[in-house]
Amino acid sequence: MKIWWKQSKKREEETYITIEDQERMWHVFMDVRRSQMEWERAHLLFQEATGQDQIDYAIYMLEAAERKYQMNLKQAKQLNLDGAQMQYIEQKRENG
Repeated sequence: MKIWWKQSKKREEETYITIEDQERMWHVFMDVRRSQMEWERAHLLFQEATGQDQIDYAIYMLEAAERKYQMNLKQAKQLNLDGAQMQYIEQKRENG
């Protein structure tokens, strides 16, 4: 079993994370990224909406995207995800 090393910046202690936990953290990180992009698209939709029906729909989409983004951020916070570290891992994964 492979283990991933993580050092907490808040506390000077080392913890070891299993590959399964690392994958869970990765999926939560990607969920945050996707929901952030969804929220940004919904914001653009709202900005470009014309007419009452489009505005109502855009508001609905924006509120839903905001809630989804908040839920994913809450989950990431519970896992103590470090966004900068996860972005570094993302770049490593993309570059092989």
